[in-house]
Amino acid sequence: MMKNYVLSILSIVSVLSSCGQKNQNKSMSLHTNQLIKETSPYLLQHAHNPVDWHAWNPENLSEAKKLNKPVLISIGYSSCHWCHVMEHESFENEEVAQYMNDHFYCIKVDREERPDVDQIYMTAANIITGRGGWPLNCFTLPTGEPFHAGTYYPSKDWLRLLKNISDQYQSNFDKIKEYAQKLTRGIQLQETAISDQIAQKLDPNVLDEMVNSWENNWDYENGGMKKAPKFPMPSNYDFLISYTHWSEDKSIDEFIDISLTKMAYGGIFDQIGGGFSRYSVDKIWKVPHFEKMLYDNAQLLTIYARAYQKTKNPLFKQVMDKTIQWLEREMRDNSGLFYSALDADSEGEEGKYYVWKSDNIKTILGSNFDLAASYYEIDKKGQWEHQNNILLRDIDDAQIKAEFQLSTKELEEKITHINQKLLERRIQRIPPGLDDKCLTSWNSMMVSGLVDAYKATKNEHYKKLAIQALDTILEIQMEDSNLWHSYKNGQSTIPGMLEDYAFLIKACIDAFSIISNETYINIAKRLTEIAMNKFYDAEKELFYFNETNELIVRTTEVHDNVIPATNSVMANNLLHVGLIYGNSRFIEIAENLVGKVQSNMASYPSGYSNWSKTHLAISKPFYEVVIIGKNAEEVASKFRQTFHPNTLVLFSTSDSDLPMFKNRFKANETLIYVCQKGVCKLPVKTIEEALELIQ
Repeated sequence: MMKNYVLSILSIVSVLSSCGQKNQNKSMSLHTNQLIKETSPYLLQHAHNPVDWHAWNPENLSEAKKLNKPVLISIGYSSCHWCHVMEHESFENEEVAQYMNDHFYCIKVDREERPDVDQIYMTAANIITGRGGWPLNCFTLPTGEPFHAGTYYPSKDWLRLLKNISDQYQSNFDKIKEYAQKLTRGIQLQETAISDQIAQKLDPNVLDEMVNSWENNWDYENGGMKKAPKFPMPSNYDFLISYTHWSEDKSIDEFIDISLTKMAYGGIFDQIGGGFSRYSVDKIWKVPHFEKMLYDNAQLLTIYARAYQKTKNPLFKQVMDKTIQWLEREMRDNSGLFYSALDADSEGEEGKYYVWKSDNIKTILGSNFDLAASYYEIDKKGQWEHQNNILLRDIDDAQIKAEFQLSTKELEEKITHINQKLLERRIQRIPPGLDDKCLTSWNSMMVSGLVDAYKATKNEHYKKLAIQALDTILEIQMEDSNLWHSYKNGQSTIPGMLEDYAFLIKACIDAFSIISNETYINIAKRLTEIAMNKFYDAEKELFYFNETNELIVRTTEVHDNVIPATNSVMANNLLHVGLIYGNSRFIEIAENLVGKVQSNMASYPSGYSNWSKTHLAISKPFYEVVIIGKNAEEVASKFRQTFHPNTLVLFSTSDSDLPMFKNRFKANETLIYVCQKGVCKLPVKTIEEALELIQ
């Protein structure tokens, strides 16, 4: 009843959520607020609003309590299209800004800098309205307890909402306070829903039930799920690729192949420049929401690498190569780290940087236009709005070669030339905005993606990029075993959260697997121990997202989304570090973590896909393949050229005290040990013999 009362008071309007950015020239601005001191590109974009924005920090939260005004917490990120629409319509409006300043304490948050803050108030929005998105605008008591939340509001609706909230805050404060307290308890109850569950013994049949129920939602024509918009959701395919090793259902392989092929052919993939956009607005991957996020592309490198290992489909290698070329060309900082995102918009228009009119392409390509038009569906399937084309593919190379009487090599050379010519012209356009902060968590994901690309292709340059990025993270973002979350222009900011520790631990494990530098695995072990001390709650048997208690709720991230849940990543880390060091406690905690969510898997497969990959490694036979000797690195590389998802492959070319290698090195030969939880069979000398032991 209270919920309906508050909703009617606040006149909730329909909301939109999407992402991108509007170019803005604020050099002549008359206003400067506190955000000018920040490093986040998103916060700096609002530093010249007439709104008196404050950053999220302990001092400002304390000041908000003293002033006793209602608090507006407005959350977004630099490439969020509707965030910038709302900024232009409302936050740059003098009248609206004055009302906000007079009646509210206004806090602006970059969700990428503070995912913990975003998580709490997004939960509030979902409870109140049944939906979420960005910009997220949440109204709270001075204590931070929320009583209303929504996303984008047109300017007139926004000002009317502000006035309604201010009036009701003055005249019905007791009711608003009561509702805020109830809502906060509701958020807290959501937090306890999983932690109160008792860990179950892992049952591999649960994974079969999960996949069987999931298949009904798969789109076997276009890939992905049967809905729009379509998000790539990399962890879904990461699990399924591993699961197919144990399944006789060939339709799963078919679904993976269709999905990865259709994404690679679609407008969601930048055909000439490389890299994936965040999602497509339709069911056929045609029209992307043109922003490119580092975390998507990091994970998709892993998916295409694993798929290439399994199928040797040259398209999947092409996707990896193009994506890494884009990352080096447009996303790499001088430090060796990678930037966070590219916006969807340039010159105030979404996608303007990426789309083409056919006459323009004809002028650039001349005699090669007909081939390009056929290959990229120009003025056919690629036609979009305002006579623009989104470059995409619809037919395979065999049909193109037959149509234009070209060999495989000739087609490859001509398409490479076409792409180069179009890319040369495109880079002369005004580019989309760049979010140039470097996040520890996302860069760690990129290290893992590059490692997987190296494993699949043996391209030494990919290994070099991965190790350079990892070394930079460890050098500038780790201080006395504590991590920083964000880096920009020589400045590290924001204490690391669980996501930074979790993904960096994984990156160190992955790097160790390809170069056998024990520094990395020792750091992985040390960071795991630190994460246990900082974030693990032995009573709840889960990891908290944040170390501090400055928030109204200390959250635990459990559901896998576009980025896997930090608890599921830690479960996988604990398993691997436990296996490498023979630490039974780590392995036990990993099994327990997965056991706590097992009962939820079948009802929400996508939300537990990364969990399910760890479940698979624990509940099905899993092997540590330990290769030791002077030729160990070469043997490990050859072993990885075939697909073995149920293995952890490690090597050492010298004697080592690491438990997995200790007392096994022999100077004049290379031996392969196949082990399960540290119990090893007699060593063999050939890959063929080792494979017989793991079939």
